[in-house]
Parts: sequence; C-alpha cells; structure tokens
Amino acid sequence: MPGEFAFIDSLRARVRSNDGVVRGIGDDAAIVRFAPGEECVVTTDTLVAGVHFPLDAAPADIGYKTAAVNLSDLAAMGATPRFCTLALTLPSLDGGYVEPLIKGLLALLDTHQVALVGGDTTRGPMSLTLTAIGSLPAGTALGRDGARAGDVVYVSGTLGDAAAALALRGQRGDSLDGERKLARTRLQQRLARPTPRVALGQALRGIAHACIDVSDGLAADLGHICRASGLAAVLDSVALPASRALLTLVDDPGQRLALQLGGDDYELCFSVAPENEEQLAAIAAATHTALTRIGTLGPGEGVHFLDADGRIMSAPAAGYEHFR
Repeated sequence: MPGEFAFIDSLRARVRSNDGVVRGIGDDAAIVRFAPGEECVVTTDTLVAGVHFPLDAAPADIGYKTAAVNLSDLAAMGATPRFCTLALTLPSLDGGYVEPLIKGLLALLDTHQVALVGGDTTRGPMSLTLTAIGSLPAGTALGRDGARAGDVVYVSGTLGDAAAALALRGQRGDSLDGERKLARTRLQQRLARPTPRVALGQALRGIAHACIDVSDGLAADLGHICRASGLAAVLDSVALPASRALLTLVDDPGQRLALQLGGDDYELCFSVAPENEEQLAAIAAATHTALTRIGTLGPGEGVHFLDADGRIMSAPAAGYEHFR
C-alpha cells in the first residue's frame, strides 16, 4: 500500500497538462494562466460515501461522477473547463480501490482536456471534493437571474433515469425479460456516469437568458431561476422528455413524472426568447444533444405544472435538498 507522498508522485506522473498550467502538482500551490479578456469560473462539489453514492459503488464510477458533477456546473455557466483540484479522503490508499477511482476521474477530465493541478489526501471516512476551474470571455457567463417574462423553457437530454435507478436499487431483476433488463442497466449507467453538457453550455452563451444544471430535480432547480429572475414557470408535464429505458420500465404517468423531478440528471435547463428558438436546432445538431421545449416563464412565482388537459396540477415533491 503506497503512502501519501508516493501516491501523489504517481498521480503527478499520469495527469495531463494544458497550455494554461504554469505549475501543477508538486509545489505548495498550483499556478495557472488565463488569456486576456477571459473570466475565471470556479465551482466545488463534495461527494460523500453513503450520501451521494452507496458504499458498494464501483470506484471507477465514483471517480467519473466526481468529475461529471463539477463539469456540469461549469457547463451551466457556459464555461470551458480548464483545471481542477481534488481533496481525497479515504480510509486507506489501497491500490486495488484507488487505482480504478483515479482512472475513472481522469478519464472524464482527459476527455475535456482538464488538468488536475493539485489537491490534498487525508485518512478518514470516504469523501471526494473537487474544485473545477473554467474560463469564458468576459461578460458572457450564463446565470440564474437573467430570465425574462415570455421566455420559453428548454431542457437537454431526458429526465428521470437516475431517480429510477435509485428507486430500483436493491430490487432483484431476475423476473425481468431481456428488454427490461437492458433498460434497467441503462438507467444504472445514467446514474453512475452522467454526461456533463459542456459543449451545449458554451453554445448557449449569447442565446440563453438563464441556465442551470438539473442536479437536485427539475422543479427545485428551475425554481432557483424563477426566484433569481422574479418570475414563475408553467411547464407541460406531458412534454418532459423520457428515455426509452424509463418508458420501458415505468408505465404509470404519475410515477414517471415523480421520477422525472427526482434529480441527479445533470442536464441543462435554460430559457430563451421565442425569437431565438430557431437557433436551437442547429445547436442541438452541433452538440449532439436533444433539446425539448417544456414550458414558459411569466409573471408570478414558483414552478407550476399542466396536466394532459392543460389544467394546473399538483406536482410531486420538488427534489433533493441537504439538511431537510
């Protein structure tokens, strides 16, 4: 079993760099550079064993998801991911566990050319804290407070797969036929390895008025946009996009809606002016991302849902919030 310093040395030898890294792993602090006219975007997320992932989760998936949730935050701001630091707390540095964890983390970081430039290692109950740093042209960041009355609301990808995977956890799948077994596997993959919509976020700069990533649940996260912008959202519950896997396993529309609001999707929810909608088809094609119109913004407050007959309906619980 390697000690802390040997682990850091091995990590330094395998991480990638980029043209913004002046000094990476190996000094008391990292040094990075940005181009003139760029702004720095910083986000931090902590994943704790037993809270954000089960104790028996595959270590490679834990590493991957740690990177994914942070890159998703940068995507919601329209930023290009550049650098990150990792604070890793583990009971031990057992190579059979740590090696796949780091491999999963670096796999996604390398895909997006993100340099791991520093961090910390500590003995203790397992948790991972990643700080991701991105950049974008000054004054172009997306946010939560720019939505306008009359905007239309869109969401990327599909909703509910991760929540469905959580709901099915612990249930035996022996009785499922081939198609339903494949569907369950797909849901589990979406929970373990979400796709941060980095290219989409960058493409939405200058087009979207407001944007947020769907981590705690659609209603909860869109609610942040509504509060920050002083508006209300009215969403068509029937329009919420569902994957084939979710449709295969969940027949009841009410149960499906509850799962679609459950969170852990890491899709982007954003608002645009109606006159900018025609640009979204090209963006969807360029980023290989499905985009679905799900509602509108107007005067008022809160997030409201319409049923299949266009009537206001009672929605399921809003989503996840720590300490509640």
